[in-house]
Amino acid sequence: MADRRPIESWLTDMDGVLIHEGVPIPGADAFLKKLRDSERPFLVLTNNSMYTPRDLHARLRRMGLDVPIENIWTSALATAKFLDDQRPGGSAYVIGEAGLTTALHDIGYILTDHEPDYVVLGETRTYSFEAMTKAVRLINGGARFICTNPDETGPSTEGPLPATGAVAALITKATGRKPYFAGKPNPLMMRTGLNAIGAHSETSAMIGDRMDTDVLAGIEAGMQTFLVLTGLTRPEQVEDFPYRPSKIVDSIADLVERV
Repeated sequence: MADRRPIESWLTDMDGVLIHEGVPIPGADAFLKKLRDSERPFLVLTNNSMYTPRDLHARLRRMGLDVPIENIWTSALATAKFLDDQRPGGSAYVIGEAGLTTALHDIGYILTDHEPDYVVLGETRTYSFEAMTKAVRLINGGARFICTNPDETGPSTEGPLPATGAVAALITKATGRKPYFAGKPNPLMMRTGLNAIGAHSETSAMIGDRMDTDVLAGIEAGMQTFLVLTGLTRPEQVEDFPYRPSKIVDSIADLVERV
């Protein structure tokens, strides 16, 4: 990392980096305060498409973490940006929550189950057989298949939950059509996020707890990458991957002085 340019902008994952099961990780508040005080451009990213940035701002604030709405970037926003670039003013059949439907409404999309341009699959706690059946039939009828993120499981206090990637696999099996994933590890999510804060990849860093999404997305976007060990990835698992983060640290607390 000695030959890399100084870090001027920071992107960080949320779950496993700043919070864990609804509780702030020690050092998260100090890291965010240092970013705000230094006026460094930054984004808090999440592959979870259920919530709007306003919702996430309120949830984090209740935990004692102050993240401005404009500094939150979700896979729903990345998906909406992608669709707006691909087919402005289009239509979509959506399986998801308010974070996704709001993002699509905001770009002028019509949400419909009548000959939509796209089927868009996002995160929800209430996946229904009826909705999945409708998605299969619409995709077989010609709708393009888009998915907010490839995460196959999500965290909960009771244990892992089936997530978007798992449901996408079911729909793919039924249609033979693979989706385009807009969220991490697609570097598209990183690049659109960097553009949103006027940052450049060569002077930016990505912090995450997952090798297969956070670190991979940062590497493919040309950023420095930091893996924290407060989430899903354990130290011995790093060697299972054909790539490595720029640096491995115990937690976000170890990066406060880097800002």
